[in-house]
Parts: sequence; structure tokens; C-alpha cells
Amino acid sequence: MLLGAFLLLASWVLPANLRSLSPALLKAAGEGSPSISDFGRQLLEREKLGPAALFATAARRTKDSGLAALNARITEAAARQPALVPWGGWDPFLDPLFKLEESKGHSGSTPVLTFFITEKARNTLQGYLQNSCSLGVQALLRTREVGVTSQFVPVKSPGGQTLEAVILLTALLYQGEHFSAPLQRDLRNLAEIASGRMDMGELEGVYLDLLSLGKRLDWVQLGELLRLADDRKTLGEYAHFARVAPDDFALIYAAALFSGSADRVASYLLQFGKTGLKDLALAAQDGQGAVQLLLRQQVPVNHGRGPALSAVARLSLAFPNLALAAKWLGFLAGCCLLLEAARRAVVGGPVGPRPSATTAVLGALCAALIVVFTEPTLFNAPPPSEFAIRLAVPVLATLSDPASLKTVEPTFAMDTTTLISIGLFAIVQIVWFLICLRKISEIAQSSASPQLKLKLMENEENLFDGGLYLGIAGTATALVLQVLGLIQPNLLAAYSSNMFGIVCVALIKIRHVRQFKRQLILDGQVALVESSPGPAAAQPGGTP
Repeated sequence: MLLGAFLLLASWVLPANLRSLSPALLKAAGEGSPSISDFGRQLLEREKLGPAALFATAARRTKDSGLAALNARITEAAARQPALVPWGGWDPFLDPLFKLEESKGHSGSTPVLTFFITEKARNTLQGYLQNSCSLGVQALLRTREVGVTSQFVPVKSPGGQTLEAVILLTALLYQGEHFSAPLQRDLRNLAEIASGRMDMGELEGVYLDLLSLGKRLDWVQLGELLRLADDRKTLGEYAHFARVAPDDFALIYAAALFSGSADRVASYLLQFGKTGLKDLALAAQDGQGAVQLLLRQQVPVNHGRGPALSAVARLSLAFPNLALAAKWLGFLAGCCLLLEAARRAVVGGPVGPRPSATTAVLGALCAALIVVFTEPTLFNAPPPSEFAIRLAVPVLATLSDPASLKTVEPTFAMDTTTLISIGLFAIVQIVWFLICLRKISEIAQSSASPQLKLKLMENEENLFDGGLYLGIAGTATALVLQVLGLIQPNLLAAYSSNMFGIVCVALIKIRHVRQFKRQLILDGQVALVESSPGPAAAQPGGTP
């Protein structure tokens, strides 16, 4: 019993999970890696004032201990080069166009489209970009002549200044190689298609995304982000984040630069929503390695984990599959040992040195329940993400049109109350199983004859069938509780009671009652043969 309890405790402490990450693993992964404030200071050393300011905001969100030092460095850098603060830093492509060392009347980080929307700036950019030898830049500039748009006002029409500013911004970013290579190739292809057909087409969506980001980020902030966006999909996702989560965008932006993968950050947040954002902030507290581990695994943080030793966490981090196998085997061995100890304590009398097959089956069942309880995300699907991009089109469904009916996909998600009710049903059946074993042991250890023991076993048939009655009662109780709204409607919680009852009765009657009765029948026959007179004794006066 002590060994079983120790194995269960050691397995519970082991920070290994199938579809979640333990905070201990994040801490082990982040040991020795740069923190948010450390990365912000590295950006300052590269004269990236704008991105460093967003990292300071993210450090405030994660309560980074180096926030004060980072703010002091940012203030010092801004005082040394105040004219560069609105642009977020220095850029050799902007300097000859806008004279970055001259003050433009902005004291803080300023969205880049604020500078590009003026007529003077647009004329300057147009004159500069027309001399570019880049085929992609020239293709983008030709889209200024496109007159077919769906959401923008065409450049040649009154009110087309916004689209022209976005086109010039895109062309300048292309000229400065601020786009990633795949996105750069895609933009050139879309621009050539749009200018050839004189229809903006899919390129207009890219312009809309750059408009959203250009209204919120300065020049250097935008350029650093675009280098990490591998395709139009990622660009659109960050534009969506900027619109729906403006207060959290600094942390999202910092996570993209911190991890070196904007795609993984977007995928994680679109899957887990605000809960994923909290997990991302938790990982950022432990350092860059923790953020990279969380985004690489693409699983939520298991906040229900218990304490874990740092050495064990490092071992689990180095050998995750081995640690998970050891944990589940520990649960199985611990449950089998505890059940075997309980069986020996209840049954009493001489017992074999090895656990019985029944103990192994029940131990596996208990271990499976423990795994479900320690893996909260194993059967619980994540809630709909608050950041998911949705297109809602109201449609009235009619019963005469089966195609208009909504199809609901089956799910394995289970509420916590459902898991608790399943665990209670299993515990009740295990207790009843031990009671039946105790009764069989009492009859076996009595001094009655085999025939009398067989009669006593037949008299206890209702006791041995009691698991079925308990199972039916548990099912009825669960259904009533679901109707009353005390637990979540889930038929699995109700019918699991019946299933456990069938398993309990099958193990009792097939594995134990049947074998014991068979032994009693054989013992009764042996006793009957021994008590009957022999052939010689049956003949009076006969010769022996």
C-alpha cells in the first residue's frame, strides 16, 4: 500500500502531459534564456526604438523584473535621438526622403501612415519609387491605375488618397526588402495580375491589412513584423489582432519577435483565444525558451499541475515521451498495488504472491480515470477562440430543405462535473466488488461442508448481482441530475454507471463465483466418494 501510494504521488508530480504543458516545464525551458526586457535591450542596441517600446509594454503586462531598466534605456535613447522616436528608429531608405533628423512635430511613436497620407509625402515617395529598378516595385506602382476596387476608393477618384498612400507604403517596404521572401514573391504576382486585369482582386485584401497595421505601428515596428510574416494569411491575422485586441497587441507583437515565428503565435492565439494569450504571457515570464516551447507544442498550459522538482522537470524536458510513459505506468502500477492491498485486507486468509487478473483490470480502469483527471484538455475541446476570424451570414433554416439544417459534429469534450460523476460511479463499483470478495472469503473460510457452502453461495446471488442494480440506480440518478441542471447534459456520465456495473458483475461472477462454485462441486464429489462404503463392505459375511 505504501509503495502504491508513493508511485501515485511520484507520477502525479512528474511534469509530463499528452496535450498540455506543465508550468514546471516552461520554467525549465526558460532557464538561461533572455527575458522580455533583455530582448528589448537588444533591440535598443540595434537602434530599434519602436519595437523596444512595445517590448516595454509587454514587459509591464508580464511583470518583468527588468522593466525599470528597460524604460530607463528607452528614455535615454529617446533623449539622445528625439527625431527618430516617431519613426521608431533610423532607416537608410527613409533618411533621404523625410530627413529623419528633423523634427516633424511628433514626440512619441507615430503610425507610419500619418506621415505618408499628406500630398507632399505622396509626391516625394512617387518620385523616388518611379526610379526603382525593382520589377516588384514597378508592378505595385502600376496598381495606382486600377479603377476596379471593392472596398477602397480608386486612386484616380476623389478620396483615393488613402489607397495611394497604402500603395506607396507597400512599394517602399518592398524596395527596402522589409517583406519576407515568400510574401514578397506573392505580392509581386498579385500586383502583376491586378495591373494586367485592371481589377484589384486579392491584392486589395493585402492593402487593407497593411492599412490596419500602418494606422497602428510606426515604420520600424511594421518592418520588423513583416519580416516574420511568411504569407498573406499571417499578415491578415496580425491585422485582425490589431483591430480586435488593441490592448493586447503589444504582447502579441512581442511574442512574434521573441519567438522568431509570427505564424506560430497567430496559430496559437486563433486556436486558444484569450486563454492562450494568458498562457503566452505566463511563458514569457520564464524567458524566450519557454515561449518557443509553448509555441512549438501548440498546447495549453496545465494550470492544475502540482509541484515539480526542477531536476525532474529538466529530465522530462529532455525525454518527454519517456517521462509520459513512466508517468502512465506509474499510475497503473500504483493503482494495482493499492487495489491488491485492499483485496488482501478485505479477503484475508492466505493469498497468492502475485496480483490477480481482476486487480489488473480494475487497476487499469482506475489509472485511466486518473489520467483523464490529470489531463484536463484530453477530452475537453478548447472553447471557441475570441480572436477567431468569423464570417456570420444570417440564413433561415427550413425543415423542408434538409440542406439548410446545421450539422453538429460529434465531440469528445466533457465537463468537470461529468468526470467527477464517472469517477464516483467507478469508486462505488470498486467498493461493491470488494464487499463481494469479502463475502466469498467468509464462506470459503467457514468450517461448513462443501454442499452447505454451495447453498450459501447460491443464497448470495442477489449480492453478487448488486453491481447491476447500483449501475442502473447510478444511471437514473445521473439522468435526473442532468434534467435538474446540476450537471452538464452528457449521456456518457449516465451510461458509464451501467458500464461499470456490468464490468463489476462480470468480474465477480465469471472470475470468482464461477471458479469457487466449481471447486465446491469437485470438493463435494470427493467428500461423497470418501464417505460412501466400499464394494467389499457392501457384502455381509463376504471375504475381504
